[in-house]
This record gives sequence, structure tokens and C-alpha cells, in this order.
Amino acid sequence: MPKAFDVMKHDLVPRHEVLSDDEARAILDKYGATPDQFPKIYASDAVARAIRAKPGNIVRIRRKSPTAGEAIAYRYVVE
Repeated sequence: MPKAFDVMKHDLVPRHEVLSDDEARAILDKYGATPDQFPKIYASDAVARAIRAKPGNIVRIRRKSPTAGEAIAYRYVVE
């Protein structure tokens, strides 16, 4: 039987993490936004499943950037 592929270990997949309720509230306050104003990520996405993100969560994505050092993006998990 083939071994399962761990998408989180792929070189092109940046670090993803589910925010706690307090962190999510702080981000929403910081940007003066509602969750549905953030870009979406499906709960069925391979990375969302790997980090066990549920609909309603906000995910922080940290990418390496040659100019900024690190770029941070947020996604709202939907069904």
C-alpha cells in the first residue's frame, strides 16, 4: 500500500496555523473586518484538513518573502 503524502512537508506549502478565538478577534479588530471579508479556504482543502481547520476558523499563512522577510496572509475557512 502506498505511503500517505504529508502536504505540510512540501517545499512549496507555506506554514499554516489555525488562530485561537482570541487571536482571530484581535485580527478582526486590527483590520476592522468581518470574517467573510477575508479570502476563503475550503475546509476540504488538503492543507486545511492537515491542520484540522473547521468552518468558521481563521487561518494564518506565513510565507517567506525576499523583500519583506516574511509575508502574512489570513484565510477564512468555509464549508
